[in-house]
Amino acid sequence: MSKSLQLYFAFSLAMLLLALFFGAVAAFAFLYPEFYNKYLPFYQLRPMHVSSALFWIISGATAGILFYKKAAFDTTNSQPRVEKTFIYLWMGTVVVVFIFYAFKKFGGREYWEFPPFLGLAILAAWLFLMYSYYTSWTKRKKKPPLYVWMWSTGILFFLITFIEQNLYQLTWFRQSFLREITVQWKSNGAMVGAWNQMIYGTSLYIMVKMSGDEQIARGRKTYFFYFLGLTNLMFNWGHHIYNVPGASWIRHVSYAISMTEWLILISIIQGFKAKLTEQRKYRHLLSYRFLIASEYWILLNLLLALFMSIPAVNRYTHGTHITVAHAMGATIGINTMILLASIGYIIKIDRLNVARKKYITIGFITSQASLLVFWLSLITAGILKGYRDVALHITPFQEMMRPVISVLHVFAIAGVVLFAGMALIVFNYIKALAQMKPTHEKRFAKNEGLIGLNPILNNSSKTGNVKPIVKPT
Repeated sequence: MSKSLQLYFAFSLAMLLLALFFGAVAAFAFLYPEFYNKYLPFYQLRPMHVSSALFWIISGATAGILFYKKAAFDTTNSQPRVEKTFIYLWMGTVVVVFIFYAFKKFGGREYWEFPPFLGLAILAAWLFLMYSYYTSWTKRKKKPPLYVWMWSTGILFFLITFIEQNLYQLTWFRQSFLREITVQWKSNGAMVGAWNQMIYGTSLYIMVKMSGDEQIARGRKTYFFYFLGLTNLMFNWGHHIYNVPGASWIRHVSYAISMTEWLILISIIQGFKAKLTEQRKYRHLLSYRFLIASEYWILLNLLLALFMSIPAVNRYTHGTHITVAHAMGATIGINTMILLASIGYIIKIDRLNVARKKYITIGFITSQASLLVFWLSLITAGILKGYRDVALHITPFQEMMRPVISVLHVFAIAGVVLFAGMALIVFNYIKALAQMKPTHEKRFAKNEGLIGLNPILNNSSKTGNVKPIVKPT
């Protein structure tokens, strides 16, 4: 791993901690505005929380792709300068974004609430990433595994949705409020599908490497789900414009399509579990735990989403904390767990010393338990608010929110514990990253190729069999 990529991984993990920190502080700022308004008001903390979470997801996904692509395309990095340009331009722009936030200089739209001109730097950085990736992509095999196509479509569609998201800067789009808000909400929904392609592709890649079975990424069923996911990317945005006047069939069809997205990763992971031997599971125990945690969160979010899709239920849940619970379950429970599994696999967390693995395990258990309380608190708050608003017709906001505030105190405390658990994981990840020796680009193919990335194959090639280094508990 090059020094620049090593730094990029650490930067991504720092974004995760910032997202959780700003989120935890924002929860208390909402509960105690009379105190926090003097220092860090909620309106300032919210974009800092949202942007840091967004940059964590995108940075974590692209860092993994930049690392894996060298082995996936069986080539050394042909454009090291371009890759470094992307990394430093991207990180530098993100730092500038938070400087503007610190001085309460806002602009843009949802997700990108910084001054719009910074979007040009983000766009330029992404073009450098695309050039670096697709230059290697041209050297792919004739029939590349599915994760290659998932990375490729995710990177491409992120560019498309990012440009679409910035169309509001053209006068014609701002002339109509409905036109502008429709395009904004549509592009936001499609962008989620773009980074899901990158993240799910990464999960598929590490499943293949853990199991040693390349067919996981080549079966007909897997490709069927890929095209289903691609359909989601392009058409599941309809439920994001639910409140915008439009044909009802668009909402119904798009929401039905979006519900199938959760089934994609469930099916992939289930196939992975069926082929993974017990010995190999133990060999990658910690990374495996993060992947399995993401599966459970997919099931929980799918169940919640199915209830939300019922019109009679949606009448109570729309615009409440239940929507936030769904978003947080996906961002932290699914995407973050997959990315932590990916980074953990790269830094070989199962080869760390016993004390460090113990701390990561404690952080994992703490974060899972607190995230469950966090998620259930949001659902409870949403049910209370929806019932008091729709069923009891309580109009005054303070009166309607009175019992909700009590639940949000539990939510805020759970957020602090979640931050502590994740901090324990991130701290040990960064320590492990710092101890990795940077690899020169020309040596990558030899030292970090398919065999180098798979300690199972390394172990079996030397000893003739596979022995778990972690005993089952």
